[in-house]
Amino acid sequence: MDSDFSHAFQKELICVICSNYLVDPVTICCGHSFCRPCLCISWEEAQSPANCPACREPSRKQDFKTNILLKNLVTIARKASLWQFLSSEKQICGTHRETKKMFCDVEKSLLCLLCSNSQEHGSHKHYPIEGAAEEHREKLLEQMRILWKKIQENQRNLNEERRTALLWRGDVVLRAQMIRNEYRKLHPVLHREEKQHLERLNKEYQEIFQQLQRSWVNMDQKSKHLKEMYQELMKMCHKPDVELLQDLGDIVARSESVLLHMPQPVNPELTLGPITGLVDRLNRFRVEIAFTWEVTNHNIRLFGDVRRLMFRRGSLNSDRSDYFAAWGTWVFSSGKHYWELDVDSSWDWALGVCKDSWMRKNSTMVTSKDIFLLLCVKVDNRFSLLTTSPLFPHYVEKPLGRVGVFLDFEAGSVSFLNVTRSSLIWSYPAGSLNFPVRPFFSTGHR
Repeated sequence: MDSDFSHAFQKELICVICSNYLVDPVTICCGHSFCRPCLCISWEEAQSPANCPACREPSRKQDFKTNILLKNLVTIARKASLWQFLSSEKQICGTHRETKKMFCDVEKSLLCLLCSNSQEHGSHKHYPIEGAAEEHREKLLEQMRILWKKIQENQRNLNEERRTALLWRGDVVLRAQMIRNEYRKLHPVLHREEKQHLERLNKEYQEIFQQLQRSWVNMDQKSKHLKEMYQELMKMCHKPDVELLQDLGDIVARSESVLLHMPQPVNPELTLGPITGLVDRLNRFRVEIAFTWEVTNHNIRLFGDVRRLMFRRGSLNSDRSDYFAAWGTWVFSSGKHYWELDVDSSWDWALGVCKDSWMRKNSTMVTSKDIFLLLCVKVDNRFSLLTTSPLFPHYVEKPLGRVGVFLDFEAGSVSFLNVTRSSLIWSYPAGSLNFPVRPFFSTGHR
C-alpha cells in the first residue's frame, strides 16, 4: 500500500514533456504543471495562443510564477530518492560502516563523514550531499533564466533587424527618386552630379546591406549556441542529485562564456550627401516665422505615441513637463515658403506643418493625415528620424544645428533639409498637401 502511494505521489511530480521530476515547476491556465524550461522550449515556436502540451487547451498567458508548493514537494521527493540511494549497501563506507553523506568536489565521489575528515581527503573541498545538489541545481536554473532572456532578446533583435531591412530598402528606393527630382529642379540639363550622388547612395546601400546579412548570420549562430547551452543545462538539472554533482564540471563557466560578445543590431544609417545650390534656391522663399509657445505634455502625447507605434516602447521618459510645442502665427494656403529651426539642443523634437484645426483637437494621433512632420525620437541610446502622413522611419543621420522646412503649395509638397550638410532629408510626393497649414514645432530638453 505504501509503495503504491509513493509511486502515485511521485507520478504527480513528473513533467509529461520530459518524463523527469519537475524543475522550476509552473502551472498554466488549464491547471496542468510543467518544468518551466520544458514549457519555454515547447512554446518557443508555437503559434499564439500556445496550447497546453497535456490537454491542448489554448493558454494566452505565458509569464508564469514558479509554483512554490510543487517545487517544495519535488524537493521532498528528490530527498526521498537520494536517501533510498544512500541506504543501499554500496553506499556504506567499508572502513567505518557509515553512510556516505559527503561529496568530494575534487574526486567527484561520495565519502562518509569520517573519511572526509581523514588526512587523505582533509585538503579537499566537501559538501553535505543533501544540500549541495539542490544548491547547484538552483544555480543552474538561475543561469538558464539569464540564457533564456538572452535567447529571446537575440531573436527580437533579429526579427527587428529583418523588419528594419525591409523598411530601409524601401526608404532607399524612395530617396533615390527624391534626389533625382531635386536635381532636375536645380539642373534641368546637366546631371553629372546627380549621377555621382546616386552612385554614392547605391555604394553605401550595398555596404550596409552586407553588414546586415553578416549580422543575421551572427545572430542565427548565437541563437543556436545559446539554445544548445540551455538544453545542456536543462539536461543537467534533470539528473539525480549524485549524478548531477559528479557531472557538473565547468558547465556554469561555459554557459557564462556563451553570453559574452552578444551580437548587436546594425543601425543602417545612410550619410546624407550635399546637393549643391539647394539651400541657395530655397532661401529665395525665406520667411521669418513667429511662434506662440505652450506646455503640451498634457494635451499632445506625440513622442510617446511614436515610441509605442514604431518601437514597441511605452511612453516612459516621454511627454513629460519639459516638453513644449509651438504653433506659427501665420496660416499658409498658397505660394512657396521656407524657414529654418535650430534643433541642436533638443533630445526629442518635431517640426513641420499641421492643419489649422488639428492644433485645437488636443490630438494624440501621430497617424493623422492633417500633419506633415519630421520627428527625431530617442529610443534607448539611439536617435531615429521619422515622418508622418504616413508614419515612416528614415535611416539617415540625425541633423545637427538647423533644419529647414520648405512648403510648396504649387507642387503640393513639404520638404525637410539638413541645412549644415545642404542635403535633403525628405520631400513628400507632389500632391500630398492640399489644405491650409500652420507651422509647428515641438521639442524636449534634458
